[in-house]
Amino acid sequence: MDCCTPANSVETAKTECPSCGEKGKNVQLITLKSLLQAAALETIEPDKSYVFCSNPPCSIVYFSSNHSQTFVQNDLKVPVYQKNMSADVPVCYCFDWTRERLIQAVGTDQKPADQIKAHVQAGRCGCEVNNPQGACCLGNVNAFERSLKEE
Repeated sequence: MDCCTPANSVETAKTECPSCGEKGKNVQLITLKSLLQAAALETIEPDKSYVFCSNPPCSIVYFSSNHSQTFVQNDLKVPVYQKNMSADVPVCYCFDWTRERLIQAVGTDQKPADQIKAHVQAGRCGCEVNNPQGACCLGNVNAFERSLKEE
């Protein structure tokens, strides 16, 4: 099973962010191990479960389910799409589709989501180790493309 198959959504237990109160989504420990800077990685507690907060204005990216630990954007090796509005931030981390690249592709009638989907179906994605949300990015890509077409 790969990261973009619906069965991966088994781990959808939600809990509230200790900072903003919004519901977050559980992420696998491998996501944190892959994306945290060394100093932050040295502090994770492998026996705890961690949650991703996607609320854009909230500074917290990950928190432990018992709220004893939090990680912010500076603790990660990559910018977080949901929390960083820069054009060069990936929307799709596996295949480097940034906001800017998506805008250019959509402007020339390319179909980035179809290209990404083909890669996913070929078993090439690694969202659980590349994407801070620890899940498939296609929803983000599709939503971003829709927002461009609505402008």
